[in-house]
Amino acid sequence: MLPAFEASLDFAVAQDNNDPLNPYKSAFHFPQFQDKNAIYFCGNSLGLQPKSLSAAVEAELNAWKTLAVGGYFKGPNPWLYYQEYLTPSLAKLVGADISEVSAMNALTVNLHLLMLSFYKPTGKRNKIVMEAGAFPSDQYAVETLVKHFGLNPSEAIVEIEPLPGSKTLSTDQIINTINVLGDELAMVMFGGINYYTGQFFDIASITKATHQVGAIAGFDLAHVVGNIPLALHDWNVDFAAWCSYKYLNAGPGAVGGYFIHEKHVSNQALPRLAGWWGNDEKERFKMEKGFQPKPNASGWNISTAQVFNMVGLKTSLAMFDEVGINALRLKSIQLTAYLEYLLSQLQHVSFDIITPKNAEARGSQLSLYFKENGKAIHEALINNGVIVDYREPGVIRVAPAPFYCSFEDVYRFYEILKNNF
Repeated sequence: MLPAFEASLDFAVAQDNNDPLNPYKSAFHFPQFQDKNAIYFCGNSLGLQPKSLSAAVEAELNAWKTLAVGGYFKGPNPWLYYQEYLTPSLAKLVGADISEVSAMNALTVNLHLLMLSFYKPTGKRNKIVMEAGAFPSDQYAVETLVKHFGLNPSEAIVEIEPLPGSKTLSTDQIINTINVLGDELAMVMFGGINYYTGQFFDIASITKATHQVGAIAGFDLAHVVGNIPLALHDWNVDFAAWCSYKYLNAGPGAVGGYFIHEKHVSNQALPRLAGWWGNDEKERFKMEKGFQPKPNASGWNISTAQVFNMVGLKTSLAMFDEVGINALRLKSIQLTAYLEYLLSQLQHVSFDIITPKNAEARGSQLSLYFKENGKAIHEALINNGVIVDYREPGVIRVAPAPFYCSFEDVYRFYEILKNNF
């Protein structure tokens, strides 16, 4: 149960003093503003750097320096298996078996690779459903996918728009669209959380409806992994991909992750674009023709593990293992509810919170829609030591990530809004 909130610094400080996760705030580096930590509510775009990362990078640099190619087989973390060091923690975060997850490339590259495996347009079954206003990279990926198959994007892609007067989609609206398309639907490709509104979609219900009409259910979980607990295996999701530079705090451009349900990973005949890192390791160094995929999600690996692009994720995942996604989610719900409460006190500032009020339908982000002056207000917040981001048209996204944000941060953000606008 959430506490009875108060719009006071004393209340915020008391909440922090009782927060078992509050010590983790000191485990991250913060941008500085007037010789103090800035208020950082931008983890939905780029997470903060863990202080433990420098030593982890130095360890790999030292392995390279002292072992050279021997680092693939010796050293503290032999590079030959580097992606495998990530899979147990990733599996826990997304609710999967270890065999169903792996890491490689970056988010949109992985989406392209996975969609090429699972999108099989035949006859009239060629439609792809996605949310209108999806992140542009997803839009481009789906657009070029259907063009690759010689289809017209305006005919093959069905975008679901909010009803008049609403900024978000209802689950019934999504499922109804799936049912209407029926045997014309080949694949659903939804974002788990819409980047603009912050709405968390009902992945389990969408997947079930998709399967009932014989289609494939895939998701971009960039804004979900490390933010909200998932159960991808139990929900029977076919595939999903995500980045690790947002809530996973792995660094700019860090390696992407992906999930493929066990019913598919065991199917070695499932088409894919292959490389030697996905080949059966017992056969890999024979250097022979004939791709023999590993019988798990890493059978989609293509190239040698990007060690220096993975070390940030490995470091951050160790912290997630210590804390657990459920504890982070509990604090996130409390932080976001407190933020919403304080924002409701600002009667003189004109904006709408377009993120769903129901905590189960959102993560750490609240999207504040300003009908006017949104960009100017965003710039003023930056100039007052509050790091948030702006998305056209008119939305300031505010995301107090629970690993390193505090109730005091939320209160001081409210104070700045109250006193300056």
